[in-house]
Amino acid sequence: MRFLVFTDLHQKKSAIEWINAEIAKSGAEFVVCLGDVTDMGTGEEAAEIISGIKAKVYCLPGNCDARDMPQKVSGVCVDMHGKGADIGGYRFCGIGGSNITIFNSPFELTEDELYDGLKANAKEGMVLMTHVPSYGILDQIPSGQSVGSPAVKRIVDEYHPILAMSGHIHEAIGVKTYGGTTFVNPGPAMSGYAAVIDIVDGKVDVRLIGPGRSRIGRKPLHYPLILRVDRANAYIGNHNSRVDYNGTLAG
Repeated sequence: MRFLVFTDLHQKKSAIEWINAEIAKSGAEFVVCLGDVTDMGTGEEAAEIISGIKAKVYCLPGNCDARDMPQKVSGVCVDMHGKGADIGGYRFCGIGGSNITIFNSPFELTEDELYDGLKANAKEGMVLMTHVPSYGILDQIPSGQSVGSPAVKRIVDEYHPILAMSGHIHEAIGVKTYGGTTFVNPGPAMSGYAAVIDIVDGKVDVRLIGPGRSRIGRKPLHYPLILRVDRANAYIGNHNSRVDYNGTLAG
């Protein structure tokens, strides 16, 4: 099973063109959208943007999306907010929005709401889709503070997903394997980031896509970025770090 995942588009409609090109080039069977389709826009605007994607889309709202986005997009994609779906033999479980922030953004939930919304559809070894990351994993803002969700991390600890995808924290791009779960933040699509993920026999393989890498000529990145990861503890969330060929973090 191969799919493309993106997040944090923030209403940059021009990005749909390169997303469609990546879908065609990679052979992705479907697309996962992890939210912030709009930048405080309407549900109708989110639906219009998602309708331009030339593949089946499984979609969540982000904290910058309207509260009615799940209903408004349901005619153009599969709404995954507080829902589960069986895809290619794997259970996908999702919830959108974020935990409470200092910004009072439109789609914020309490930790109890996040936990209950996920638990209702959770399954051992599932694929987890959230906008907000697990606390302590791919969730650091530039100050170094972790701002992820303890509730999402609790779900991870209880149900051991093989894959946990999130966005929200634009700076925390990367892939990390912890406790048997592969965590992915593909980075903000508004800046040209996404990921192509393969799941075969329960094994997860991730290829990150970034603006420093030509989508035609595959030129070198402006800074080190993991292109393919299936080893434990490979992580890039700091542009001054590098990953050795054996998958260990250095620098």
